[in-house]
Formats: sequence, C-alpha cells, structure tokens
Amino acid sequence: MQQFLEHLAVIAFVIVFFWTRDVFAATTVLLVAITAQVAFYKLTGRPLSNVLKITFWLSLILGGLTLVLRDETFIQWKPSIVSWAMALALVGAMWFAKLLVLKKMLGSAIATEDVVWRKLTYGWTLGLTANGFINLWVVYNYSMETWVTFKFIGLIGLQLLYVVIMMVYLLRIGAIREDDAVSTTQSNNEKSTEA
Repeated sequence: MQQFLEHLAVIAFVIVFFWTRDVFAATTVLLVAITAQVAFYKLTGRPLSNVLKITFWLSLILGGLTLVLRDETFIQWKPSIVSWAMALALVGAMWFAKLLVLKKMLGSAIATEDVVWRKLTYGWTLGLTANGFINLWVVYNYSMETWVTFKFIGLIGLQLLYVVIMMVYLLRIGAIREDDAVSTTQSNNEKSTEA
C-alpha cells in the first residue's frame, strides 16, 4: 500500500498523459495529486519521506514553470534533478555528516561493516547520477510518449536493477544469506520511491 501511495502522483500523470496526449493536463493532475498526497500524509500523521519532500517541491516548482511558461522541458528535467538531489544527499550525508543513509534505512535487515555501506553509497550515487543523464538522453532523443513511458517503467526498472546488483554484491561478500536476500529485497522495494 505504501509503495502505491508513493507512486500515486506519477501514475496519475501517466494515465492522464496517455488519455489526453496533453503534457500540460498531465502536469496539472500531477501537481494536484502530489499536493493531495502530501496533505493526506499530514492529515493522517504519516511521516513524509525525504524523497517525497524533494519530489513534492520539485514538482511544484518545475511543474509550475511548465504550466506558466507552457514549456514541457521543465517537467521532463524533474526526474534528473530528483535523481541528482538524492545522489548528492547520499554522498553529502556520508562525507559531511558522517551519516550512512543506506545503513540507517537497511541496517536492521543487513548487518555489515561501514566500509560496505560506503561502497553501497557510492554505488547508489553512481546509479542515481546515471539515471539523471539517461533521463535527459531520452528527453532529447525521443518523443514525449517514449519519455513518459521511460519515466514510469524505465526509471523504476533501473532502480530494481540497482537493488539486484546490491543484493548480488552483498551475497558475494557474505553480508547476507540467500534466504535473507529475498526479504531484504522486498523491504528495500517497500522503501524505494521515484519521482
């Protein structure tokens, strides 16, 4: 249920886009849906994830610019900026606050040394950075329909690929056992989000 709620605004964007073929109508629905989502979380006392906070503010700013200036480029850049912001948050927290965000998120499921958490942080930082550049490559080389499909399916697929790579790495170094990998993957999928 949590996973569905986290992606509700994006799902609404995709449905409206393919129904109307109008990126501005889809952007309007995205802004309404993400605002309603944040309001729902606030009213029910549920905590807002940092990813949802970043996505909310960037959606308002870039979606607003898309609508005011009638230029879809702003909303197309949003997934790249969200990915880069998450990458900066991961590596910045590690370098400057000495905080291993992945360890904080997954440490109860995976017991391993800080050196492994640092390697995982660099791996996710690299992956998220790549996501941003791949998104822009799709934006500037393919149609709006292809980009919307990529935004919904491709970016989620890339994140699942990174989870698989992380699990294989943790299995190979003995940080988790094979039966633990299934439950950890399920836990990570419940915690992951996109924008």
